[in-house]
Amino acid sequence: MDTFLENNAVSAGVKLGGLFNSTEIRILICYILNSIGEPVPSSLLVNELHFEGIANAFEVSDAIVYLAKNGHILLADKEDDSYTVTEKGIDTANSLKTSLSLTVKDRAFALTVRMLSRLKNAKQTDFKIEYENGVPYIVCSVLDGELPLLSIKLLLSDENQSSAIKERFLDNPNEIYKIIIDKLTK
Repeated sequence: MDTFLENNAVSAGVKLGGLFNSTEIRILICYILNSIGEPVPSSLLVNELHFEGIANAFEVSDAIVYLAKNGHILLADKEDDSYTVTEKGIDTANSLKTSLSLTVKDRAFALTVRMLSRLKNAKQTDFKIEYENGVPYIVCSVLDGELPLLSIKLLLSDENQSSAIKERFLDNPNEIYKIIIDKLTK
């Protein structure tokens, strides 16, 4: 196969300064998993790298498959398709210091911090879609362990709206909790 085709990634959705080289995308995934230090769902990696404009979603998916097949990352949870980095992947992540630009490293660091926050927030929240008389509602809860501290029930115009609400809620559930408590107690 042509080396150009093997080493260059699809550029759709990638911003200026993003990654177009498959090897660099693989290094970055190892770096992120190593930095986070806990299992990360592949869908979160794909979505965050794509929406940040760092790498094309299809290329990130291909990189995850490649890294798992070659022992750089390990499937930690089949149910949510989450991965951790192996020793081989840590060695790959350490090569980030010399192989990627400062811009990509800075964006990757900021992305890693956001991903850590979202993983933490996901563990502290719960979402359900309920129907009353055929009308969809989403129930968003902030949890303390398994107990809900706060639950908000919102009418949905359609089920597609639920994913947008869930994403916004996951951005900062503690802030939503704080705002509601402040409004109710002042």
